[in-house]
This record gives sequence, structure tokens and C-alpha cells, in this order.
Amino acid sequence: MSNPYQPNLDPNYVYTPQPPAPVLAGWPLRFASGLVDLVITAVLAGIASLAGQALGYVVELIVLVVFGFLEGTRGQTPGKMVVGLRTVKLADGTVLGAGLGIGRRILHLLDAIACFIGYLWPLWDEKRQTFADKLVSSVVIKVQ
Repeated sequence: MSNPYQPNLDPNYVYTPQPPAPVLAGWPLRFASGLVDLVITAVLAGIASLAGQALGYVVELIVLVVFGFLEGTRGQTPGKMVVGLRTVKLADGTVLGAGLGIGRRILHLLDAIACFIGYLWPLWDEKRQTFADKLVSSVVIKVQ
């Protein structure tokens, strides 16, 4: 058994520094990004509703799918782009993929149940995850 405190004397050993771990996004930044996304959705749906309420709902659904696709394939919705956040897989830091991105957006309905407690969960959660994040194993990080 070797001594872990003894320096590695192997002449072939090459030290490669590891990049710093990503910083998890705090609740205020997550709230700000969600607010930007909400304003974009409300404006688009509001304009579409002028032509009919049903069209407004269709536009809301389209925006949900588009934002989920963007978050899944690029890691960012327009709101996350503005405040500098990215959604990634907890296991390896890669993007979620289109299916999980859209699914995560739909699962945010669970965060709204019981007085929006799921949206507040990142305030005290160790990994700063909402319920939707936990279900798809994602985290939101700051873009550096």
C-alpha cells in the first residue's frame, strides 16, 4: 500500500489540472430568467389572443415546446441567455436533449402545485433543484 502523501515519483506521470466545478445558479437568477421567459410568453400569447382566445392558448403551447427544445438542445431559454444560466445534466454537465428539455418544461407544472413550493425548493436544496430538475436529473449553472 502506497503512502497517499508521498509525491508521485513516476517519471511518466503528467499533472493535468482539472477545470473548476460549475457554479450552481442561485434562486434570484433563476427567478429572473423565468420572469424574462414569462414576459416573452405573455406578450406573444397576448398578441395572438387578439385574434381569438384559442389562438392565444395555441401560441402558449408552441412557446412551451420551443423553449423546452432550446433548453434541451442548447441548455438555454431566452431568459437564461439574458441572465447567463444554462440547464445541464447532473451526471456529466451535457445538455439534456430535446425530449428531456420539453419534458422538464411540462414537469414544471408539478412545481406550481401546492403554492409554487417546487419553484421555491432551490432556496434550501443542496443542488438548488426544483422538483422538475430532480425528476430529469438536471441542474442550472452559471455560464462562465
